[in-house]
Amino acid sequence: MDVSLRPMTVADLDALLPFEQILFGAESWSRRSYLDELADTELRTYLVAESVDADGRTELLGDAGLMTIGGTAQILTVGVLPAARRRGVGRLLVRALVAEARRRKAEEVLLEVRIDNEPARFLYEAEGFEALGTRRGYYEQGRVDALTMRLGLDR
Repeated sequence: MDVSLRPMTVADLDALLPFEQILFGAESWSRRSYLDELADTELRTYLVAESVDADGRTELLGDAGLMTIGGTAQILTVGVLPAARRRGVGRLLVRALVAEARRRKAEEVLLEVRIDNEPARFLYEAEGFEALGTRRGYYEQGRVDALTMRLGLDR
C-alpha cells in the first residue's frame, strides 16, 4: 500500500468524523473540537494518512495530532482506520509527529495510551517510548487507565 501524509485540513473532517466514534468511542472528538485544534497552527500539527486506489480515488487511512509547547511535545491523537491497520500507517504517523517535534526543537515527546490498547503500546515501545506511569481512570469516564509514555529527543 502506497501511503502519503499531508497536513490535515477542514475539508478532511467530512471523511474523518464518521470514523471517530469507531476509533475512539467515548473519547471521540467533535467537529468543533477538530476545528479548534486545526485553528491553532502555532502550537499544533495535524496530519492525515491517505492512499490512492487504482481508480484514482483518495482513501483516508488515519490521522494524528501533536501539540508542542516549549521543550515538550505531546501526541494528542493517532487513529488508523480498521481496514488499514497492521500495514505501517500508525508507525508512519508516529514517526512524522516525532520528526515535527524535533523540527519544533522539542526535547521530549509525551503521550497517553489506553492501558488495554496493546497494539498501540507495542508500537510506541518499538519507536523508543518508555513508560512513565499510570493515570487512573483517564479514559471512558474513569473506567480505563492510561499509560503515560515518554520519548527523549536527541538534538
